[in-house]
Amino acid sequence: MYSSLFFGIFVSVKGKLFLIPSPLGEYDPSLVLPQPVLQTIAQLKCFVVEELRTARRFLSAAGLKGQIQGLEFHVLNEHSTKEEIESLGKLFEVSDVGLISEAGLPAVADPGAELVALCHRRGVEVVPLTGPSSLMLALMASGLNGQSFAFRGYLPAKTDERRTAIKDIEHLSKQLNQSQIFIETPYRNDALMEDLLKNLQPSTRLTVARDLTLPEAYIRTFTVAHWRSAPAIIGKRPCVFIILA
Repeated sequence: MYSSLFFGIFVSVKGKLFLIPSPLGEYDPSLVLPQPVLQTIAQLKCFVVEELRTARRFLSAAGLKGQIQGLEFHVLNEHSTKEEIESLGKLFEVSDVGLISEAGLPAVADPGAELVALCHRRGVEVVPLTGPSSLMLALMASGLNGQSFAFRGYLPAKTDERRTAIKDIEHLSKQLNQSQIFIETPYRNDALMEDLLKNLQPSTRLTVARDLTLPEAYIRTFTVAHWRSAPAIIGKRPCVFIILA
């Protein structure tokens, strides 16, 4: 246990925040998570999660089956208020805490980043653990520029704004020779793909990386002209898109 100066007051801090990766699909976590990560998960009793049901299912598969009822859960999602997030700081006065997102790495395109920021403000040690990142896996497999790239998060949901954003990031990609990575809510994948093919230049290269690390994984990089001749139906599956103009 140690003390941290917080707004001029010394606060007793006992715990650390462990950033726990989760699989990108429903399968045995030991297939993608290193043994030390699984051992750390087994030692934790308190978790901050994005969604209770999927977190419980993941922890059960990760070796805590039969122990779920004895664990403490707190929800942090896009609906959490600033006051609710601040109140989570009290958890570290008692124990270590694990942060779990819906899939992949916590705090990346994820509301869990707010808890990480809180920990830095309060002097709580943050420990990132090794696991799958759909963004990096997609970039690795794309054949596009892995030395200069940017993650753009979600493009606008409104059609006109999304089409403008597509043209803007293509211009930036060409200007900087930089890979542009972005994601979409699964049910809008096909609409986004349609807009990409309509608004990107024929020579721009486009990567579609779907269901990464799963048996049905699909990763393809073609020019937009090629995609137009044989468009893919992506469906409502987790997907990463990358362009390089």
